[in-house]
Amino acid sequence: MGAWLRVVRLLVQKEFLQIVRDRATLAQLLLIPFMQLLVLGNAATFTITRTRVVVVDHDRSAVSRALVDRLGAGGQFAVVDVTSSPAVAERALRTRRATMVVEVPPRLEARLRREGAAPVLLAVNAEEGAVAGLVSGYAQRIVADLARELAVDAPGAGRARGRAVPGTLAVSARRWYNPTRDYHHYMVPGIIVSLITIIATLVTAQNVAREREMGTLEQLHVTPLTRAQFMAGKLLPGWLLGMALFVGAMALGRVVFGIPVRGNPLVVVAGAAVYLVVALGIGLLVSTVTRTQQQTMFVSFFILTLYLLMSGLFTPLESMPGWAQGVAAATPVRHFVWVMRAVLVRGAGVAEVWGTIAGLGVAGVAVLSLAVWRHHKGAG
Repeated sequence: MGAWLRVVRLLVQKEFLQIVRDRATLAQLLLIPFMQLLVLGNAATFTITRTRVVVVDHDRSAVSRALVDRLGAGGQFAVVDVTSSPAVAERALRTRRATMVVEVPPRLEARLRREGAAPVLLAVNAEEGAVAGLVSGYAQRIVADLARELAVDAPGAGRARGRAVPGTLAVSARRWYNPTRDYHHYMVPGIIVSLITIIATLVTAQNVAREREMGTLEQLHVTPLTRAQFMAGKLLPGWLLGMALFVGAMALGRVVFGIPVRGNPLVVVAGAAVYLVVALGIGLLVSTVTRTQQQTMFVSFFILTLYLLMSGLFTPLESMPGWAQGVAAATPVRHFVWVMRAVLVRGAGVAEVWGTIAGLGVAGVAVLSLAVWRHHKGAG
């Protein structure tokens, strides 16, 4: 065991020496991520459509059915469930099945007929602050349009004096998890994930491609290295660097942007440790299908661009077509972005995110196994 660890330690030292000697690469690794975090943290915004909604209907009247139909007819919302249980609606918010809950109180239609006004409650998941504002605005406009129609249709609407117009729906909106809609709270965690993904993937892919071009990779193949030693020697430097960048970026985000840490920060650190295995494995896999550093850069750029576009960071998942949402579900970036936001912004615990982290772990083992098998097959 001691000899095995000594071989791995020597490989790790070699990898670090290669990184340190290449000053341009070292500057990119240490400076660019923090510069991007500072710039993108202030610059990234987006809009949404087709937001998933759960309606809690305590009234079950013609007016409440009209409200449900109106919400689903405009294209901005998709009503995924109509229930009478607030617990079901809250669970839908926590599990990402819905972004907004519309609660219709009991005797809504009766109150409209008797009093001329009745309340409708909107509860929006404000983890994504800008999205919450847009969602709330869209919903309030839809409710207001329906209220105007009800006012026109109501008996004696034109003769109302000194009281609420018959048919008026008073909208009360609540923003859960991020009530101030500070976009730093949801953008910065996502940017941190994207940055460590770029660094981890490129470090592994470029190091292997550089060694292949220099001929040192063939020299490693003729040594009595096992697959496990080779994998550990190649991945440990990138993993350690990625973890250091992750912790540093988290501290920078906390100090500069004031991102909240409502959950246990050790949960996101553990998630990052697992997620980096996936990112590093993909970098190693890229290196098995390319021969030069230029080819590696092109392939990595394509994969990383796909990651960022499909992660929900810049383009809301609700606005994507069905096939694109299916592709997005297969990207690990999307899932770790959700873990970051859930723990930091919403205060989610291990019970809510362990399944996603475990899934990332399974993906990491699968990708690493495929990459190591392809690498040694190509070497043979």
